Amino acid sequence: MTVTAEVYVLETPKSPLVRRSLQVPDPGPTEAIVEVIACGLCHTDLGYADGSVPTRKGIPLVLGHEVVGRVIAAGKDFESLIGSTVIVPAVLPCGECPFCLSGRGNACPNQKMPGNDIDGGFGTHLLVPARPLIKVGPGLSSFDIPTLSVVADAVSTAYQAVLRANLAAGDLAVVVGAGGVGGFVTQIASGLGARVVACDIAADRLKLIANYGAQETIDLSNKDPKELKKQIRGFAKGIPTLRYRIFECSGSTGGQVTAYGLLDRGALMMQVGYTPNKIDLRLSNLMAFDATIHGTWGCPPEVYPGVLKLIEEGKVKLDPFVEHGPMSKVDEYLNAMAAHKLEKRMVMDPRAK
Repeated sequence: MTVTAEVYVLETPKSPLVRRSLQVPDPGPTEAIVEVIACGLCHTDLGYADGSVPTRKGIPLVLGHEVVGRVIAAGKDFESLIGSTVIVPAVLPCGECPFCLSGRGNACPNQKMPGNDIDGGFGTHLLVPARPLIKVGPGLSSFDIPTLSVVADAVSTAYQAVLRANLAAGDLAVVVGAGGVGGFVTQIASGLGARVVACDIAADRLKLIANYGAQETIDLSNKDPKELKKQIRGFAKGIPTLRYRIFECSGSTGGQVTAYGLLDRGALMMQVGYTPNKIDLRLSNLMAFDATIHGTWGCPPEVYPGVLKLIEEGKVKLDPFVEHGPMSKVDEYLNAMAAHKLEKRMVMDPRAK
């Protein structure tokens, strides 16, 4: 089967992506070709495009790791997937190594990430490992399929972070950075019964998330760290600090410093956002508070049913946090993201004009 994809390729950092026709290799026994219905645009894509974050494959490379599409061809081991609508997880673990067999597939050393290790979803088709693909079941038949692309990273990463934090009903969830992944962390934590504080420097984000799970919102602009901690303690009155769960989702140095400063006795912090920049921290705080910090990367495929159930039940809303546009304008969207003018997740249609 010969498949020619129309793709947008990163050939030179800090330069516009280049539209190319690319022949997709035939799938091997454990691979599949996915026809892209939509692909989301992530801040990580901007890091790759501007050269601040190197890709593992190098360039030229087709970016994009938030894909929903249809399987149009598959190797002999996964022919049953042909014709299925699927979400392509941003983290595609091998499923066979000690990490995967221990339930830590998101740390799999053999994992493939579209738009990083392999060509991604900024185009009409992509070749991916078939085993991790997530079928879109009948429970989601009434949902807008292109919007489900954001589940591949923004929503599933948020869900994995909440699971890794062992968050339970009645806990306090403090979300630093209420846009993107942070907006979905807020919804998921609220859906699981936590009391949620959302913190950001953007008033529009705080106004939006106040309608979707945040019981308290705090503008971090010029906020004194001691006053911030006092305000959060006042909101969390009656909840022991042992049940504080702090989620750093801003992907900024300021956000990381703020989140770390909120650690308290027995509290736990999840590092969800990414920045290549370094910060200075006093690690002795972890010792003094007997506190914990966890990193979290992506989401293993076997966890997806849980987050899809929350979407089906209406506990996690996608539409208010998503915008749609043609993939032909990807460079415009990247420039807008760099200028902090994208307030919502951009979902791109590779065939729209």
